[in-house]
Amino acid sequence: MSTPLERLKVLINSSTPIVIMETVEEMRVIDLVRMASVELKLPVFEWSIADGLTRCGSNAPVFVPSEPRSAAQIPNLPETAQVIGNTREPAQVLAHLATMTLDSVFILKDFHRHMDDPVVVRRLRDVAQRFCTNRRTLIITGPAVPLPAELTSLVEYLELPLPDARRLHQIVEETFNFLSKTHALKRKLDSAGLDAVVDNLRGLTEEEAERAISQTIIAHYGLTPEMITEVLEAKKSILRRAGLLEFIEVSESMANIGGLENLKRWLQQRRGSWGEAARNYGLEAPRGVIIMGVQGCGKSMCARAIAGEWKLPLVKFDTAAVFDKYVGETEKRIKKLFRVAEELAPAVLWIDELEKVFAGSAPSSSSSDAGVSSRLLGSFLSWMQDRTAPVFIAATSNNVTALPPELIRKGRFDELFFVDLPNLAERRAIFAIHLKRHKQNPASFDLDQLALAAKGYSGAEIDAAVQSAMYASFSSKQPLHTQDLLQALQLTIPLSTTRAEEIQSLRAWARHRAVPASLAEEAAHG
Repeated sequence: MSTPLERLKVLINSSTPIVIMETVEEMRVIDLVRMASVELKLPVFEWSIADGLTRCGSNAPVFVPSEPRSAAQIPNLPETAQVIGNTREPAQVLAHLATMTLDSVFILKDFHRHMDDPVVVRRLRDVAQRFCTNRRTLIITGPAVPLPAELTSLVEYLELPLPDARRLHQIVEETFNFLSKTHALKRKLDSAGLDAVVDNLRGLTEEEAERAISQTIIAHYGLTPEMITEVLEAKKSILRRAGLLEFIEVSESMANIGGLENLKRWLQQRRGSWGEAARNYGLEAPRGVIIMGVQGCGKSMCARAIAGEWKLPLVKFDTAAVFDKYVGETEKRIKKLFRVAEELAPAVLWIDELEKVFAGSAPSSSSSDAGVSSRLLGSFLSWMQDRTAPVFIAATSNNVTALPPELIRKGRFDELFFVDLPNLAERRAIFAIHLKRHKQNPASFDLDQLALAAKGYSGAEIDAAVQSAMYASFSSKQPLHTQDLLQALQLTIPLSTTRAEEIQSLRAWARHRAVPASLAEEAAHG
């Protein structure tokens, strides 16, 4: 697989007129382009709305992360800068480029902000058509570059990969050495600790990783064990601001969930199957599960508990952040999300209410989203089929019938589990769990009587009844008794009563299509 540097050199040498590099790491793009231009013996021009077009260099070392070199191996560019007049406006600089005959590489910074101007698009197209027969290439860089349809045949995309473990180790060392020049720093981190820091940096860009490392080094005056957790917190904050994935703190395990023995056994059998021992045995990492069922029966808690049970990081898919009003932008965002998720692997990716993400692509859907849902589904299915990184998808759904059939067929997810209303034994376990969680002693209550009285109640409704009874006893300054809980249950009308027809329909659908999450699902008995 070629490096970004080699790929860029091929694009320039093959007369690719426009190369788009979508990234927030502008300096990394500039360094990469300068290195390629030095090796190809081509001049570099840079344009911004503030300065116009300049032919310039830098006396700073040019560094290409995918191919680290020593300072002695990296050539310096000229320190001088030549500003070309009357080229500040986008249309003006394109008019100037159309007259140039010198083989060169041109970096256009933040040019995506001007791509909605028809004059700019027309001139950009004219320039690109002229550049097709020469070694002249426009590099357009920005966080996201909306591409007009007229330019699609003239453009190639070049992706900057996220740094791997080797590169992250280099960033830690380089940052420490740089800061050591101006600060008295100590090295108190052994190799295992350094590996843990690097592992917690995975999923960040080079600039983000360097910023997180710099802050923690300065805060602790060196490389210290405290950095391990602080770097992870910094990463969570950075990814949260990016808006695609949200780190979820996990305190649950499957032991915190009553019943669901089938699901628990299935998960226990696959624990650790993403490790080297499993690969040597011939196993592939599990791909994911869909957990469907009655609302309030613990589907989302199961998704969180999987990560807790397996001791893996849990990241949540943010649907609202992925969808974008611009054509093509949603697909770019979902691909970025997949890339970050793979860098975090092994990890659990939680997609809550799966039907809201892909329902628009179902055959029965009347969605008018210009085909975005269908393209999003296609990207998701391709990633699920092709990915090799151990990213386990824990998806939940309240209405699996709204999902497109190609998403739920065998081979996409490992299994489809149905979570019904808890049976008698499960209700007893749920009462014990919630009473203990609320600092009550389960042995002080008649759990069998409570479980019988709560027939038809979901886990969430049982929890709500426990809390309601506790409020009443706290207000009356009396200890909590079984009778208080029974009274709270009587004051609650469960979902199984108010939406009985929907639940029966869901059970009928799941009877021959899904695996019961419990050993004995209760419908009309127990």
